[in-house]
Amino acid sequence: MIQTLTATPMRLLRNADVYAPEALGRRHLLLGGGKVLWMGEVDPALPASLDVDAIDLDGARLVPGFIDGHVHVSGGGGEAGFATRVPAPLLSRYTTAGVTSVVGLLGTDDATRNTAELLSHVYALREQGLSAWGYCGGYHVPPATLTGSLRSDIALVEPLIGIGELAISDHRSSQPTLDELLRLASEAHVAGLMSGKAGIVHLHLGDGVRGLDLVRRALDTSELPPRVFQPTHVNRKQALFEEALELARRGCHVDITAFPVEEGEDAWPADEALVRYLDSGAPPERVSISSDAGGCLPCFDGEGRVCGMDVGHSGSMLDTLNALLARGLPLERALPAFTSNVAGLLRLAGKGRIAVGCDADLVALDAAGRADLVLARGAVHVRAGVPVRRGMFER
Repeated sequence: MIQTLTATPMRLLRNADVYAPEALGRRHLLLGGGKVLWMGEVDPALPASLDVDAIDLDGARLVPGFIDGHVHVSGGGGEAGFATRVPAPLLSRYTTAGVTSVVGLLGTDDATRNTAELLSHVYALREQGLSAWGYCGGYHVPPATLTGSLRSDIALVEPLIGIGELAISDHRSSQPTLDELLRLASEAHVAGLMSGKAGIVHLHLGDGVRGLDLVRRALDTSELPPRVFQPTHVNRKQALFEEALELARRGCHVDITAFPVEEGEDAWPADEALVRYLDSGAPPERVSISSDAGGCLPCFDGEGRVCGMDVGHSGSMLDTLNALLARGLPLERALPAFTSNVAGLLRLAGKGRIAVGCDADLVALDAAGRADLVLARGAVHVRAGVPVRRGMFER
């Protein structure tokens, strides 16, 4: 049976400890039409004739819904044969992790997976109540497009907001030259100016020795604003992370990936990377954390063959937030990397904050840090930690 989403009722959230992401203290919130209509310190006296679903949060922490800015919404993988293609994540895999907005992309396989397929998954997530966008292109040059032009894809196709994930410093990339990178970045930038969208290039970073050299040269030799370039996976090598800090100081936005890191590995876990970033003095608004959900996390041997594989999932973002809190980072300092920083870079109006007029994308955390209540545009997706809305093919 196809799930049909109906209009959401008005909701009153009582006694929420609000982090917007800044700490606001105890508040009550009235939701309607998918938005936050009112927020205040005094429980409102609503007329009895008004049909309102009241939920008492009893002091639970209420945070903006996470924006996962790096998701393989149509599935990723395929580096070890067609049988290793990862299936698309299902709806509740996002919502039970507190994710209410996603940005989808293509990775290594931008041949059997294409922009049309990516868009179909973006639209499917929207039909199921999430907010979703996507990037055109993929790992390789020439990039995968829908219209035949990156500029037209971004300017004319509403959900497409930039180019990604273009691979550099990776044996799986098409080894783009500086001129090729500049041409793609200019297409993204101009299309963003035309359409009011982010217009960025989301760059996959491998563990190659060239690191972020190509981005540095792009900044040194062009008039493009640094915000156009967003490298991701910057915590996969400790030296690469130091390069990323330098770029953030120059105006780039850098993205940390919440992937597993083994003890002694030459990488920083996402919580360690964010703490190091914030302690470095780099601009705190220029960092984000994403999950690589739906993508494979392969290990390669010396000949470039897959010797091990894991799969990314959005739950790693909530795990990272809890790891940050466990090491003493205040919630209001940790949250922007999951919420407002992403919305700011990607120009997602009404996202990443709790404020009157913003979308009612809200997550109540229980005492253990789990997503106890999740609302996406005012609709309840998770209650008492259990998904109450599921995708069509979820059991």
